[in-house]
Amino acid sequence: MNFATVKYNDVSNGPGIRTSLFVSGCTHRCKGCFNSVAWDFDYGEKYTKNTENEIVESLRSPYIKGLTLLGGEPFEPQNQEALLALVERIKSELPEKTIWCFSGYTIEEMLGGKLSEVKTTLPLLKHIDVLVDGKFVEELKSLTLKFKGSSNQRTILVQETLEKGEIVLLYQEEK
Repeated sequence: MNFATVKYNDVSNGPGIRTSLFVSGCTHRCKGCFNSVAWDFDYGEKYTKNTENEIVESLRSPYIKGLTLLGGEPFEPQNQEALLALVERIKSELPEKTIWCFSGYTIEEMLGGKLSEVKTTLPLLKHIDVLVDGKFVEELKSLTLKFKGSSNQRTILVQETLEKGEIVLLYQEEK
C-alpha cells in the first residue's frame, strides 16, 4: 500500500486533534474530489512498518484524540490488509483512542455488497468507531456539513450499527 500523506495535529477530519492517514488509491473517482491526486495506487510513499510505528507513536500524545483514515480510499481491497494491522495495533495498545474512517463505499456495500467478499472488510470495520460513508457528490456539496463533503454521506456509529443490525447515526439530524 502507498499513502499520500500523514497529517499530525489534524483538526479537520474528525473531532479534536487527530492523526490522519491519507492512503493512495481510489476507484470511485468522484467529480470534484478534494484529493484526486491520491486516486493513483502508486502515488506517494510506500507504507512500511516504520510508517505504522510513527503513526502509533503520534497517538500516544494525550492531546491526540485518535486516528482518521481517508484517502484515496481506505476500503479498497488492496489497502485493507495494512490498515487492519494498524487499527488492530491501535485498539490493542491505545484503546481509548477513536478511529474514524471516510469511505466512498457505503456500509451496506461493506456488509452485504461486493466488499463483503473481501476477507479483511468486516475485521477492519469492527475496529472503526465512526464511518463517514458514501461517495462525494459535487452537486450535494455543502460547507455547512460537519465532517463530510456532501449531504448524501452519513456519519455512522459503527459498533452500535453492527450490534443493532441497523444504521445508527452520530448526528441524528442526518436522517
